[in-house]
Amino acid sequence: MDTLIQVADAAKFLAVGLAGLGLAGVGIGLGIVGSGAMNALGRNPEARDAIAPNMILALAFTEAIGIYGLVTAILLIFVA
Repeated sequence: MDTLIQVADAAKFLAVGLAGLGLAGVGIGLGIVGSGAMNALGRNPEARDAIAPNMILALAFTEAIGIYGLVTAILLIFVA
């Protein structure tokens, strides 16, 4: 019975690690979005008024997905 509890705890922490792995993808996505925006601004500085709001919106959506992953990991720790 004791080993069954240990296996369940190990599975829980593995699930938390996999849910937290999504945060690495978010970090990469934020870097790609920021790099693309800076590249576009470097090529055409006059287009700042069109690029900046779209970049901020994309960063917000990407960050929201990261927050969902973080909340999922925290819920798995305390609920599962």
